[in-house]
Amino acid sequence: MYLGIDIGTSGVKAVLIDGNGVPVASANAELSVSRPQSGWSEQPPADWVAATEAAIGALRATKARDLSGVRGIGLSGQMHGATVLDASDRPLRPAILWNDGRAAAEAAELDAQPIFRAITGNIVFPGFTAPKLVWLARHEPDVFRAMRRVLLPKDYVRLWLSGDHASDMSDASGTAWLDIAGRKWSDALLAATGMSVANMPTLYEGTAPTGVLRRDLARGWGMGDGVVIAGGAGDNAASACGIGAVQPGSAFVSLGTSGVLFTTIGRFSPNAASAVHTFCHALPATWHQMGVILSATASLEWLAGVTGRHSADLTQRLGDDLEGPSRVRFLPYLSGERTPHNDASARGAFVGLDHGSDVDTLTRAVLEGVAFALRDNLDALAEADTRLTRIVAVGGGSRSPYWLKLIATVLGIPIDLPAQGEFGAAMGAARLGHIAATGADPAAVCAPPSIAATFDPEPTLVPAFLDAHARWRALYPALKEAQ
Repeated sequence: MYLGIDIGTSGVKAVLIDGNGVPVASANAELSVSRPQSGWSEQPPADWVAATEAAIGALRATKARDLSGVRGIGLSGQMHGATVLDASDRPLRPAILWNDGRAAAEAAELDAQPIFRAITGNIVFPGFTAPKLVWLARHEPDVFRAMRRVLLPKDYVRLWLSGDHASDMSDASGTAWLDIAGRKWSDALLAATGMSVANMPTLYEGTAPTGVLRRDLARGWGMGDGVVIAGGAGDNAASACGIGAVQPGSAFVSLGTSGVLFTTIGRFSPNAASAVHTFCHALPATWHQMGVILSATASLEWLAGVTGRHSADLTQRLGDDLEGPSRVRFLPYLSGERTPHNDASARGAFVGLDHGSDVDTLTRAVLEGVAFALRDNLDALAEADTRLTRIVAVGGGSRSPYWLKLIATVLGIPIDLPAQGEFGAAMGAARLGHIAATGADPAAVCAPPSIAATFDPEPTLVPAFLDAHARWRALYPALKEAQ
């Protein structure tokens, strides 16, 4: 048996799979996010540990015998979070999360130094880890002086699981401290932020063992000795392992809290100017490119909250037949935006409201706004010489046939929906735990799933949505000017 643990933003998910990769059980535990100021986003690291204990406890309550057979554990998690620890490995403050925009000025200053794009191949985005440490040095200097080590969220959980300070290449790619071509920490980039390698965890490939589960935890969960902990991956690379997107050219769209358009590449070929992320993959000698939007299902959940409805009810009301573009347009920049704008201060908006704008109108506008933002990502990938011809859909938003038809039509490419099963980050983490514990062939373990349905672009609606996207794109600069 192999266990995958995904440290998400809204919850921790644990998935148990057998030696054939078949899911046996899964469990979830919720997390909450603190927003002490506009644009800020924090979580106490202790909450990740408590939620992990709760999820594994739920598995043990129903699958104790299966859990006792675990031989490998893989970790995945939300990327970029700054978890700062003192000399005794105690958190000095709540972790600053990936969708926190407070370090926009510091990110711009770092990005203006040519060595960052030259070494990482990426823009220094405000959500990345490095600018957050510069922000701490300026605004919370006592915390920065007491800091001895910085860990990413899943790696803080690893520290609790095994006592090891370790991370993997894919997650480390989102810090702005990694030499992504060389797959190692950059002394020059660390020094530019007042840091050194001594402040960083040891790096491993996602398929490599980093340590073993602490004996007291193993005993408490009914496991044996020597349970291997894998390097694991950032959530998007882990999702790629879960969906089988590990060969060059394979791609997926993730409709989670954030939205991601992801493709695997066999060589490091960045184009920072397009605001596309080029990161190490979880597998050795493999990289990936992705465009990222910060509020995908988060936009729909926001609408559900303000209307007092459930998000699934909102999408189900639309039926399955795709309509033409809504007369109301929505910018999904509730937490700023990454690709293509790199603008932490961007904010959402409805445009074109009238007396006839009902809940269904707003729902269609939100779904279209996210689809248009993903089209911006597709265009940004094309500017980086990466063209997608087919993608697989994962994440909570993929449960809406209407949304998938809409996105296929806006992107102009077919979208495949996997047969029911576990294909997300926790599944990918479990697969990495399998590889680390047994040395199995990554390509064989990370196989793609069978496809249940394909959503093709609606040819009669493609021109209308292309025109609507062009008009939608004009809103961001116009509203930015008015801010």
